[in-house]
Amino acid sequence: MRILLTGIDGSGKSTATHDLARAITERGGTALVLKNPAGRRTMSGWWHALRWTPGPRLLDFLETVTRVVNVLLNEVRLFRFDGVAILDRGLDCQFALREARGLPRGVVLPWLQRVLPDPDVVAHLELPLDVALERVNRRATDRETWSGLESLQSAYRRLPTYPTYRIVQAAGPREAITADLLALTGWDGVPSDDRRLTYL
Repeated sequence: MRILLTGIDGSGKSTATHDLARAITERGGTALVLKNPAGRRTMSGWWHALRWTPGPRLLDFLETVTRVVNVLLNEVRLFRFDGVAILDRGLDCQFALREARGLPRGVVLPWLQRVLPDPDVVAHLELPLDVALERVNRRATDRETWSGLESLQSAYRRLPTYPTYRIVQAAGPREAITADLLALTGWDGVPSDDRRLTYL
């Protein structure tokens, strides 16, 4: 079982993946958390320190290479995994960034999306922009603007895969979000002696 979590910055993807993994293992299941970041947070720190920001195409190239490497490495890790794989971001996130920046979908990313296994469920975390921006500002590890978050939110909604997403309201209590995600996995339990939780 593969469940992919998407959403704008501040939507709580990383928190939700870990909460879901913990809930599954507490019920006797096997969960594997895999992160597919594009390195935006790290790169944002670089550009701020350099007082320079690359153009959208160069920025997309650097982020795409980083994300694709992470996705491919995680595919290797999943080769013999039997359990619930919880993917924190994926190729859909890069498509949304390209859409928000007005860039074409390209050739390599669509090809990879076709040849790699599809997630069984894509859970898209949605919440009001002001809540997302407040969360980003509170963690103080990266920088976002209202217009940037709004552009990314709209970009997700324009993706051809968006109609297949299962929308999860992410502004509520963590317990409620975890319950919604558990329901989406359709997980019905495994023997308790198979219990393990892995973070990569």
